[in-house]
Amino acid sequence: MSSNEMTPRDSKRFMKWYHVFFATVSLAAGGVFMFKLAAFWKADRREELTGFAFDPILVYAFVAAGFMTLLAWAYLTGQFRDIERPKYDMFERFAEQERQEVAMRKEAANHE
Repeated sequence: MSSNEMTPRDSKRFMKWYHVFFATVSLAAGGVFMFKLAAFWKADRREELTGFAFDPILVYAFVAAGFMTLLAWAYLTGQFRDIERPKYDMFERFAEQERQEVAMRKEAANHE
């Protein structure tokens, strides 16, 4: 095992802190977003500003709901469990593609 590889214990500890960080940032961002929506809502309730903020509130709410739905889906289906695996899968697919291309070139050269 090389010096930069994590042991299973280190990996579990990292994932625990990763999830805590993820939840903290998500909650903080959600709180700030809700504060902004409340500010729009208050501004919309004043007589001189009636109706100006309704459209942005509606758009923000739909966009936020969509992002939160995708985020929840990704988290619940385990998309954040092994965040390094796609990188290695991509390298393996690239290496396999290179092997196939070399084999095809050799086969084409043999037929000429």
